[in-house]
Amino acid sequence: MHLPQTTNSIIAIHRQDKNYPIRLNDLYDPPKVLYIYGDIALLHQPMIAIVGSRTASIRGMENASVFAKALSKAGLVVLSGMARGIDGAAHQATLGLDHGLTLAVCGTGIDVVYPREHANLANDIAKRGLLLSEFPPGTGPKPFHFPRRNRLIAALALGVVVIEAADKSGSLITARIAAELGREVFALPGPAEDPLYRGCHRLIQEGAKLVVSPGEVLEDIITGSKTPFKGPGMAFLGKKS
Repeated sequence: MHLPQTTNSIIAIHRQDKNYPIRLNDLYDPPKVLYIYGDIALLHQPMIAIVGSRTASIRGMENASVFAKALSKAGLVVLSGMARGIDGAAHQATLGLDHGLTLAVCGTGIDVVYPREHANLANDIAKRGLLLSEFPPGTGPKPFHFPRRNRLIAALALGVVVIEAADKSGSLITARIAAELGREVFALPGPAEDPLYRGCHRLIQEGAKLVVSPGEVLEDIITGSKTPFKGPGMAFLGKKS
């Protein structure tokens, strides 16, 4: 990946740094160093995570887009892991807004794009949002990197919205860590026989909040937060999709 030629550069943020996100200290193993590229101010803005299947359905991709746009318009930074499927759809939808802000937590070094087809997406996020990783530049993808990435997503977010998730989806890891950290967990229901929703249904059985519209997420997040949210997306409150 060739990062955009701007005044930005990859910055290392240590735990004692004033810009280190305080929410990561809720983890039992917060990263000693974070590497970021983009708008550092996003680290201190309220975030909502949107996650789900890498092999998402058309319906799932559409839902990811709808939720991302509405939550972004309400003043939340849309957070995800830049994976195929739901993650990519959430990032893309947010970037499609005039003032949408998105943050991608990478399972590689910031300068190593995975999956490779998201090179343009990564560059767009670098220009308009923020790339973040606990792995040093040059680090390639390893299977154990992605659960570690997921715990950062869970800790940074006020809440996690699971759009689609199969039984063994990595999104379930993110959601369960979020619940352990006291974050809100939301899951969309789907057809009982659809394997892409078995993980969502399991989360709902375990106590995740069933949601069918962005307004339900916003209502819950705003009620439980001391941070005021203002924006066009507030119009979604109370509405059903």
